[in-house]
Amino acid sequence: MHRDGVEFDRTTLLTLVSSLCGFNDGSDQIVGLTCCLQLHSCGIKTGLDLDVGVATALIKGYSVLAGEMGACHKLFMETSGMDRDVVLWTGIMTVSAERDPQQALILFNQMHWEDLSPDCYVFSVLLKACANLVTQRTASAVHCQVIITGFDNVLELDNALIHAYARCGSINNAEQVFYEMSSRDIVSWNSMLKAYAVHGKAEAALNFFRQMDVAPDETTFVAVLSSCSHAGMVKEGTEIFDTMEEKYGIVPQLDHYACMVDILGRAGHISEAEKIIRQMPMKPDYVIWRACRKHGDTNAANLASSKLKQLDPENSLGYVLISNIYCSANCFDEGGSIRTKMNRVGVRKEPGLSWTEIGHKVHEFASGGQRHPQIKEIRAKMEILLRQLKKMGYVPDTNSVLFDVEEEHKEEQLYHHSEKLALVFSLMNAGGNYGDVIKIIKNIRICLDCHNFMRLASKLVRKVIVVRDANRFHHFKEGVCSCNDYW
Repeated sequence: MHRDGVEFDRTTLLTLVSSLCGFNDGSDQIVGLTCCLQLHSCGIKTGLDLDVGVATALIKGYSVLAGEMGACHKLFMETSGMDRDVVLWTGIMTVSAERDPQQALILFNQMHWEDLSPDCYVFSVLLKACANLVTQRTASAVHCQVIITGFDNVLELDNALIHAYARCGSINNAEQVFYEMSSRDIVSWNSMLKAYAVHGKAEAALNFFRQMDVAPDETTFVAVLSSCSHAGMVKEGTEIFDTMEEKYGIVPQLDHYACMVDILGRAGHISEAEKIIRQMPMKPDYVIWRACRKHGDTNAANLASSKLKQLDPENSLGYVLISNIYCSANCFDEGGSIRTKMNRVGVRKEPGLSWTEIGHKVHEFASGGQRHPQIKEIRAKMEILLRQLKKMGYVPDTNSVLFDVEEEHKEEQLYHHSEKLALVFSLMNAGGNYGDVIKIIKNIRICLDCHNFMRLASKLVRKVIVVRDANRFHHFKEGVCSCNDYW
């Protein structure tokens, strides 16, 4: 078009930038980002970058192609003199919803200051942000706004509310939204099934599945099989898997096989899990080997580690797995060499982080806690709590610390895991975290020692402690966990 001497306009730029969002994979993504930068340059030279529609498309492009929040927010700030519309605000809130949910809520408030009325899409994005926050307070506030603005009984928003409440730890609110819906679709049923799965309510999930008045789909069976996996229901899970195709006409996919590997592996049926992998009609992917890795069989874990490193060499999981195998067998030199190799090739293990909300402010804790401004007070309170818990029978599980150091030092490391620090901080500010309920989010799986610690602490302090880790929710109450110590 350029060679033919035809000038481009805002529609040309909009169309081209929007088309680049399809380049979201590997080398294509790099090509797409390069083109996005070039088109942005063309927009600046011609002044078309000051068009709200073009700015909206560029924000989405940078988000999809680079995952770069900073560039998106910089571009958004440059639109401050324009007549910004709801679509532009929705675009920048969408960028923030997953990675910085608090920022999405701040943007929503700023949009209000510009006298713009939120629509259904804005609330959908806000509820997605709420699902990534610590407590249900924000989800409830957005729910109120949905009702006030007349968007209650909108199917898509009701489905988003179920998801948000479930992710915030309020399964009761999720159920209430579901049962008050005037109409439901397969997403509604699947959202509740996922909620039951992540909260460890396997019996409720199976009963709910039997009550479905719509045809189940692939997602339905992933949710049901996940529920069986979290509860150790091998028989029930196997029966459901076996009837998927013959009764419902749904051919099992990789996610379903991964669930079955997880169900069998968690229950110690390693040979059956390996048989499933061998007989799969498709090649095992990263999810399959990840499901296979964690169930105590050294040979299976070794194989899984090797496959994980092949499929995703930049992910730390394969390296950490084989290092832990060596350390568990007291082969600390070999375990250390694996960690050294990780550092040499630039692979970093995801650090343990936890979050809790006190006084409408979210506090972050890292394992060790050295950077927290109140770490001295937290450690002093921790010493008191530990003495009380040890009288109740708490014994530190130093097997969770896989390093060749003295037992005393292993215990010291355990005491400063991020979720323990978050709990102690919440207790120091009792009443600031919903009174009798303390909610903590953790970015990785809770370890066995922290699980025992939380379980006994719930009985000692007479509070419900809810921990959402990378896999599921743990509801600790009166010394008992909702997972029945099976996770």
